[in-house]
Amino acid sequence: MTAIPLQPPCRLVEFTLDGEPVRVPEGDTILDACRAGGKDIPTLCQGDTLTPKNACRVCVVEVEGARTLAPACSRRVEPGMSVLTDTERARHSRKVVLELLASSTDLSTTPRAAEWIKEYEAKPDRFGTDAARVNEEPKIDNDLYVRDYDKCILCYKCVDACGEQWQNTFAIAVAGRGFDARISTEHDAPLTDSACVYCGNCIEVCPTGALSFKSEFDMRAAGTWDESAQTQTTTVCAYCGVGCNLTLHVQDNEIVKVTSPHDNPVTHGNLCIKGRFGYQHVQNRV
Repeated sequence: MTAIPLQPPCRLVEFTLDGEPVRVPEGDTILDACRAGGKDIPTLCQGDTLTPKNACRVCVVEVEGARTLAPACSRRVEPGMSVLTDTERARHSRKVVLELLASSTDLSTTPRAAEWIKEYEAKPDRFGTDAARVNEEPKIDNDLYVRDYDKCILCYKCVDACGEQWQNTFAIAVAGRGFDARISTEHDAPLTDSACVYCGNCIEVCPTGALSFKSEFDMRAAGTWDESAQTQTTTVCAYCGVGCNLTLHVQDNEIVKVTSPHDNPVTHGNLCIKGRFGYQHVQNRV
């Protein structure tokens, strides 16, 4: 039997969170500490399998002595630090960010967005009907997934998942500047002409539904998509011997999409085209 090497003991860092002394493992972020303590901090661009980009700024908190608000997703806890998560300044910042995002993009399929907008009393309509929006039709150029950039908040998670952090395919990147910035393939070519290998790992990390399974997109358009009626079953992919875990989302006895557990030591939420999209044969009853 192979001996498992001993890991060094975990050091704990003590700091103050909303007036209460807290001890967390060294290296944890403020967001990690908040979640461990049961504090609900909103965030969109943070992903548990990716390095934070600090793009959405919805998770900002107030750190005593700091000039600016700090993004909780990336700011690591320091000994003696004093953090306040629910100050008027932090709440106002979150409110404005939610208003700007909701006025310029479609957050209808973003989990908890409506809840946060209500909680922080954000009013996206205050910018009026002239607020600039992308107003771009969904890109449907393949049979596997849809790109609906009207819902994109430019969190860069898809770029990171496709790039150096996971897939290393580099099929997509950020093109343009300012309001014209957008996620794009090289030379804005159709996805079928790009370097995309259809692993779907960009869909896995997308927080708003800008990237979605073609099956989900079609069912939403038909009004039949119902997550409350879906069951989830985790199994092992049978295509090869790697042992990737698949979570099958089933509605009306049909697989409607496939995800992968982020805490799985083999996949960390990532799959290949066969594991992500190769499930049609299971329900081919012809």
